[in-house]
Amino acid sequence: MPTARPRSPLFRALGANEPPQEVTIAGEHFTLAELYKHDSWAATARYVGRARSIVCKFNRVQPILGLPTASLGRRLADRERRALERLADLPEIPNALGPVYAHGKLLRNAVARSYVAGHPLAKNEQVGPEFFATLRRVLAEMHRRGIAYVDLHKRENVIVGDDGRPYLVDFQICFDVTHTRVKWIPGVQRIFEGLCTGDRYHLSKHVHNAAAAGEAPVPEIPLWLQLHRVVAVPFRTLRRRLLVARGVRLGRGSVTTEVFAEDAVRRESANQAA
Repeated sequence: MPTARPRSPLFRALGANEPPQEVTIAGEHFTLAELYKHDSWAATARYVGRARSIVCKFNRVQPILGLPTASLGRRLADRERRALERLADLPEIPNALGPVYAHGKLLRNAVARSYVAGHPLAKNEQVGPEFFATLRRVLAEMHRRGIAYVDLHKRENVIVGDDGRPYLVDFQICFDVTHTRVKWIPGVQRIFEGLCTGDRYHLSKHVHNAAAAGEAPVPEIPLWLQLHRVVAVPFRTLRRRLLVARGVRLGRGSVTTEVFAEDAVRRESANQAA
């Protein structure tokens, strides 16, 4: 039976390196406890200190076919940090922490946030009656402040807290229409409104999947998202085939066939096997 190979440096955010064993934030030292994932764009891990746990994300620095990506990694970290800071007063958004240091060096591609005790939203998981209503209110407030989440199609970005409440993590590709780099662009408000529509659609899809049969309608896919899929689906298929060709994945390229799948995938595989 064929087995997959570990990802090569090209398909890892930190290349051949792993996240640092220790990081320092505001003079507090933390030790690596668990690696959640290490994919093409970021490595995310939980660190523990003397009194608390935190999560650090290390965005891509590994060059792509000789092209540098360090500036991209810094931009992604800055984007996520800014979003967390702007939403800091919302209880369902983890708090941004200070600059991340390792071996005395500032890691500009890294962003740290508070740790949320819980687990990623599982497929068809039954949650409390206020769970999605709360999440809908959080999204509405984010949109009111000019931030579209964009990545809500991934269930693993929604954490079901041990307290039963929803938490949103991973703001790597969020869109802030108030940012000075984009707010002057003609038509940017329409782009933002379309992204907000996408957020609401994906939330409605999660509600539908989690509801008992017939209790939640099937949401209608926004036109712009249908057009986006015309490009995104073939691109995703091509990427999967590339990973299969390189031996990183098997069969049709499901992420479950990787040697080290991300935390949410490992959890669901374990639940199905139980």
